Amino acid sequence: MASSIVKHRVRGMPAQDGAGVKLQRVINQPSFRHRDPILMLDEFKSDDPNDYIAGFPPHPHRGFCTLTYMLAGNMAHEDSTGNKGEISTGGLQWMKAARGMIHSEMPKQKDGLMWGFQLWLNLPAAEKMSDPEYADIPGDKVPEAALEGGIVRVLSGEFNGQTGPVNAPGREFLYLDYRLPGGVQVTLPQQHQQTRLLYVYQGSITVDGVTANAGELLELDAEAEVLLETGNEGNFLLMAAKPIGEPIAQYGPFVMNTEAELRQAFADYQSGKLTA
Repeated sequence: MASSIVKHRVRGMPAQDGAGVKLQRVINQPSFRHRDPILMLDEFKSDDPNDYIAGFPPHPHRGFCTLTYMLAGNMAHEDSTGNKGEISTGGLQWMKAARGMIHSEMPKQKDGLMWGFQLWLNLPAAEKMSDPEYADIPGDKVPEAALEGGIVRVLSGEFNGQTGPVNAPGREFLYLDYRLPGGVQVTLPQQHQQTRLLYVYQGSITVDGVTANAGELLELDAEAEVLLETGNEGNFLLMAAKPIGEPIAQYGPFVMNTEAELRQAFADYQSGKLTA
């Protein structure tokens, strides 16, 4: 792979999480660790209920944000601060865990296709012990912009005059879902975020001679103008953000700045204090 624009190409790897949910881990795998401030991206996609029915029973979080985005299916969320909701096709669930909470995500279906993504976004040290936040965003509240015979769903940030419902102050977080027909060319927005990632979830795209198929992620040059061409179709997520530039100490669902803070997070969880 020789490209001045595409820095890395990586394929998601099979993994399990929660109570045995099968998924593809795209970011935070051995060949592609976090890209500040994006800590993790998982894709879960199956029409076999045995792959997802056990869900993600109650588990702790501290120090970062989660964003669940559903392409198909229904998922219920509940946390220890009293928040409760359900998201379905096209919807989002945004959670700023901050100082901590216990959270669960459980399927609200017994059969059919369950398809979605979970992204983890880091918090700066000044916000890690702040108050948690939570939002359920139904699919019809996500703005869309027409583009080359397709659409771009604006999940976070700004695109073509539309502003997404997810707000991550200080990270300049851009999260777009492109759904394009085949054989079209588009130029990706450049807002000068230093972390710039593209994940193809259906079809294929080509950037600077590099073709990425469904299940592959490209890390793009931060400043380059990116002209992209779709294959038979091109459905992909574009994620861009401003790095925080602080040390990351992570163990499972705790993301802090130091090992001492991680030990404190474990102690707080074990003593029942991690309930916000």
